[in-house]
Amino acid sequence: MHIFGKILGGFFGFLFGGIFGALFGAFIGHQFDKARRLRSAGFHTSFGSGPSQAQRQDEFFKAAFAVMGHVAKAKGQVTRQEIQLASTMMDRMNLHGEQRKAAQDAFREGKEADFPLESVLERVRISAGGRFDLMQFFLELQISAAFADGEIHPSERNVLHKVAQGLGFSSEQLEQRLRMQEAAFRFQQGGFGGHAGGGHSHQSGSWQQATTADQLSDAYKLLGIDSNADAKTIKRAYRKLMNEHHPDKLMAKGLPPEMMNVAKEKAQEIQNAYDLIKKSKGF
Repeated sequence: MHIFGKILGGFFGFLFGGIFGALFGAFIGHQFDKARRLRSAGFHTSFGSGPSQAQRQDEFFKAAFAVMGHVAKAKGQVTRQEIQLASTMMDRMNLHGEQRKAAQDAFREGKEADFPLESVLERVRISAGGRFDLMQFFLELQISAAFADGEIHPSERNVLHKVAQGLGFSSEQLEQRLRMQEAAFRFQQGGFGGHAGGGHSHQSGSWQQATTADQLSDAYKLLGIDSNADAKTIKRAYRKLMNEHHPDKLMAKGLPPEMMNVAKEKAQEIQNAYDLIKKSKGF
């Protein structure tokens, strides 16, 4: 626990400015302690000239896999299955060589008992520049990784709530994204997924399959809307999600290039769900 800066700042502030000086000194000390905490977590500090775009992307990338490891550890001992799920995520990002090693090292760091989750999430918010869509992508990446085996363990769910809170999302927002991801998982299993190598485009054979009521229901849930929504509501939900998940826009805002494939998969997933609904509605 970093409190040395607050104590020292408050002490000298009181000597030179009384109670108001002590308050100001404690505030300055708090900023110092925060910087030390972030630095101890292995991230660049935000003082001085600040990190470059490449450094922010690197921090975002490493934090994503570190938090992934922390979520996986929530169930207790990380099993071979969890490690395989992390490897699958690395495959989705086409990580090789040094990039893959960096992801593996970060994943292992996240499994440590003293992993500073709050500090790392605070740094993610800084590296993302407070941009909602980047932080949403980070959260959805954690949910997607945790849900890769088809279910969320209660302990994983608890940690995901902490991750959401650390990024500025409410419990209700997290639960909504969990429902959307659960629907997305089933949607993919039904042949409408967007994963590279295993997904399908609008022209693919999967679209020749008979659409079941369950697949259509999952398409609505994936877009976060009710099945009785009208065309205007459906289009508005689709455009909002596509605007938030557009790969080029995310890249322009600081998404690490290694995560471009995952962003494309998500956008394709949203597109496929919308196309299925549009086809069923006849508009």
